Amino acid sequence: MKQLIHLAALVAGSASVLAGDVTGIVTLKGTPPAEKPIAPLAADPNCGKAAKGPVNTRHYVVGSGGGLGNVFVYVKGGLEGKKFEAPATKAVIDQVACLYEPYMIGAQAGQAVEIRNSDAFLHNVNFMKSEAGNTTFNFAQGAGAKPVEKTFVNQEVFAKLQCNVHPWMFGYVGVSATPYFAVTDKDGKFTLKGLPAGKYTVAFKHLKAGEVTQELEVKDSGAEVKATLEVK
Repeated sequence: MKQLIHLAALVAGSASVLAGDVTGIVTLKGTPPAEKPIAPLAADPNCGKAAKGPVNTRHYVVGSGGGLGNVFVYVKGGLEGKKFEAPATKAVIDQVACLYEPYMIGAQAGQAVEIRNSDAFLHNVNFMKSEAGNTTFNFAQGAGAKPVEKTFVNQEVFAKLQCNVHPWMFGYVGVSATPYFAVTDKDGKFTLKGLPAGKYTVAFKHLKAGEVTQELEVKDSGAEVKATLEVK
């Protein structure tokens, strides 16, 4: 289906105010297919016990007012030639009850991504294919094992992690070349912090609904962005 996007900058304050955070919401148009129970998880002795109830797929996370979760929002154009130091803080993704939590995280290229296993049994973490030349990896992570740190040196949306012990387990890392990125929450809300004044191409990418881009000029602080993706 055709994707639609609407973008509006709503200025708070006068035109002389310096640029700041860009906040917004991504909504979903259309009715997504119903999420399905993950039957192999429930049937697995360890995972079924750890889950403590039915677990469904997370293809479309739709919250209040049709807000769409797990959309990776990032500045795709407008910062060419500029270099950004990777933050000292770590991006964290965990393995909990045989699911990756969060399902999707964001990280800057060069930032350490800490991979944890909070389950009382073995997983393995396999990044088997890179579209952007990042180094692939595959390692076992048993119960009580120390977190493992990995780094993606190139922008890649998305880097996919999979557990071969539990093949329904997928997790995703949106790797951005710049610090201006976010993952929408369960209600579709996000913030791009401290985006300087300028003209940009902003991308909104979802695992099922695909990616759309929009030109955005940031002049004032307090900008608000609204985007709409369609069910595919």
